[in-house]
Amino acid sequence: MQTEDQIKELVRQKYSEIALQPKEQNQSSCCGAGSCSGEVYNIMSEEYDELDGYNQDADLGLGCGLPTQFAKIKKGDTVIDLGSGAGNDCFVARAETGESGKVIGIDFTPAMINKARQNAENLGFNNVEFREGDIDNMPVNDNVADVIVSNCVLNLVPNKKKVFGEMHRVLKNGGHFSISDIVLVGELPEKFKGAAEMYAGCVSGAIQMQDYLTGIDNAGFQNITIQKNKPIIIPDDILADYFDEQEIEEYKSQETAIRSITVYAEKVEKKCKPGSGCC
Repeated sequence: MQTEDQIKELVRQKYSEIALQPKEQNQSSCCGAGSCSGEVYNIMSEEYDELDGYNQDADLGLGCGLPTQFAKIKKGDTVIDLGSGAGNDCFVARAETGESGKVIGIDFTPAMINKARQNAENLGFNNVEFREGDIDNMPVNDNVADVIVSNCVLNLVPNKKKVFGEMHRVLKNGGHFSISDIVLVGELPEKFKGAAEMYAGCVSGAIQMQDYLTGIDNAGFQNITIQKNKPIIIPDDILADYFDEQEIEEYKSQETAIRSITVYAEKVEKKCKPGSGCC
């Protein structure tokens, strides 16, 4: 069984390669896990073209939702993007928070950080910065962010409990997050779970949706809401890499196990009751 550090290194290596791939190759795969499908449509990602702040050079086609669309970002907010890649969600968030706000992207892949910084420089943004680091140990002080966004990243992290805890730490009281991610409903076939490429492609690292929501609740968040919930349909030519024809039919006849969800939750300031000893 791989250790957390080994899994992280696998993901880091894969996403270093992805930083140099064309968007079309990423979109035809499972979150950029290789050119594994000849299907025309995107497996995971959604189109950003209509959103203010969208930058084509920063869009690697790696997401599985549009968290910034649901994130309720206001002018002047400080926004943190977890797993910021080439900066696409950061630049969309910057359009919402404006020049008076600040956007911090965190990514642990140097190639992605370099790409994002170059994109920010090309755009002339001085209130968008990118920090290299793990999202389960963020290079950010306590109570900094008004909003956290993330797009198809937390599923790649082995210790999701630590990430949820870090999110709670860096959010201000009254702050909130909106994150898109891959989760499971029902059991994923064993042949998927053991595939390294599928792990780097966001599927085999996913956990059960209820466990995901419980992890958010256990971290102390409140008002947890699923803002979007959609099935992920894996094309036959990808399934054929793992299953024979009969197994493919059996898999497709079951309820869709892989889903993309966008989740919202708040860090609610605790009220101190007189006499409770907390004041």
